[in-house]
Amino acid sequence: MRNRAALGGGSLLLLAAVLVVAGNLRGPIAAIGPVIDEITVELALSPAAVGLLTGLPVLCFALAAPLASWLIGRVGVGLAVAGALALLVTGTVVRSSAGFAAAVVGTLLIGVAITAGNIAIPVVTRRDFPLLIAGVTGASTAAMNLGAMTTTAFTAPIAEAHGWRWATGVWGFAAAAALVLWVAAGLVRRARRRPAGLASTSSGPDARLAPLGAPSPGAPSSDSVALPEPGPLPHVLRRSFVWALALVFAVQSFGYYGMTAWLPQVLGDVLALDATRAGGAAAPFQAAAILSALTVPVFLARRVPPRVVFLVLVGLWLALPLGMLLAPAGWPVWVTSAGLAQGGLYTVVISVVLHRAASVADARRSSAAVQSIGYVLAATGPSVLGQLYGASGTWTVPMLSLAAAFLVAAASGSYAMRPLPAR
Repeated sequence: MRNRAALGGGSLLLLAAVLVVAGNLRGPIAAIGPVIDEITVELALSPAAVGLLTGLPVLCFALAAPLASWLIGRVGVGLAVAGALALLVTGTVVRSSAGFAAAVVGTLLIGVAITAGNIAIPVVTRRDFPLLIAGVTGASTAAMNLGAMTTTAFTAPIAEAHGWRWATGVWGFAAAAALVLWVAAGLVRRARRRPAGLASTSSGPDARLAPLGAPSPGAPSSDSVALPEPGPLPHVLRRSFVWALALVFAVQSFGYYGMTAWLPQVLGDVLALDATRAGGAAAPFQAAAILSALTVPVFLARRVPPRVVFLVLVGLWLALPLGMLLAPAGWPVWVTSAGLAQGGLYTVVISVVLHRAASVADARRSSAAVQSIGYVLAATGPSVLGQLYGASGTWTVPMLSLAAAFLVAAASGSYAMRPLPAR
């Protein structure tokens, strides 16, 4: 009982399942980047077409998020995640099985599956770990980046030995393992009904959240973001902070997916590296995100204002495009800085969304809205950067475009995360 209370009502097995599921929500997309050249040659694709293939899952995130939110509300998060993992296994296999048509179909299946996971993880966090929202969100973000880092580092060596089809398809085994663990955690959760007291703190329709970073419900925090006003809440799309956070989420995801797709080639072109070395050089972009995803909740728990954390992270993101243009020899610093930023930004945005939610259902709707709106722009990241590169012949224009986008995000996030006025 004490351990479960420390976990905010959840269980260690459920937490492990959440993290393993999260670890599969970025890897299938990251697997394409290290073998872009091989895919381009075998399927006779232009850079923009390859970028579009990489961006299709993100487009699914935008278009399928409302449907995924509705489905989770109807069938429950447990069944929805199990179905999504099964679909992820299928999509990974189909994408690597034949020609371009199969790759498109498989990519679409992967996108729909990951969309459900993107919505479900915050819902489970809000429902089962209400006292540890920032920490579990950070751990989930770290798991996502660990999965992406693993695929980024090992896809190219596997491709050298067995070809790109095996190198991208083998990651379906990880999704299958996540499915087994998720089902086991669900069975245990069903068998061990939580005490009424804990259940009421985490899943009631009127359950409310503690301020961001607070160790327990009701703890005061003068640096917290604004909480919902008492009374009926407006539709999520009528809230200005939802749109502001959606823009931040859009830019962060645009940069993440754009660089996941193209960073190995950027490093290869600028530093004259082969595919294997370029894939390894890009790995810190995913690895550093693990550290920031785990440390950002610590700063939030110590009452560092979310807006301050956010602006520091934006500055770290800007180091990559500006550093590669002005001082490419310092690429380890620039890649690592952007990795720290992208892991921390995702954690801050999702944490703020969940803490602003008035209930589990509100968390589901708000998270779906921010992700759906944000991913509309993010889906264009790989394709837009690919087209800019193809049109200009250099990486200068794509890097400057990234820098400009993050400056806009800085203004939008500062508004959304403004502190409460003094009363």
